[in-house]
Amino acid sequence: MKILKYLILLIICITTIGCKVNYSFTGITETPDTFQVNFFPNNADLIEPGLDIDFRNALQDLILNQTSAQLVTTGGEVIYEGEIVEYRIAPMTATAENTAAQNRLTIRINVRYFNTKDEEKDFEKPFSFFYDYPANDQLVGSIKDTAHEEIFDRITQDILNASLADW
Repeated sequence: MKILKYLILLIICITTIGCKVNYSFTGITETPDTFQVNFFPNNADLIEPGLDIDFRNALQDLILNQTSAQLVTTGGEVIYEGEIVEYRIAPMTATAENTAAQNRLTIRINVRYFNTKDEEKDFEKPFSFFYDYPANDQLVGSIKDTAHEEIFDRITQDILNASLADW
């Protein structure tokens, strides 16, 4: 009976080690060996200088931190590319004096994802998120940095989930 338990345990270990699919707490089910993040030009009507570089770095950092994939500049097993298509500030809530109480920054990024090992997983779709801030504040300095960080955190996680996780 004891030998049977060890045999079953051995079979389980061998089958889980032999699988290419990885399971983790992040929901990522497949980790590519390499990934590539191409330039995301800022094609929005309102241009925020450096936003393209900041977004690309945020996406690269997230993938490096949550997977074992290696960043390459060419020939990646999976490739991310696209463009920033919206950077918009709009009033959100009004006060009794008919002035804005809050403004909302919205960023939308169109992403094309290519999986060179499985073309059925390729997609092109927009990802967007927002940040609300008091209307009396200007979107500069630490407020702008916080807004960009929160928006990029959400968008990059959504991109990772859409491309490498079964969500």
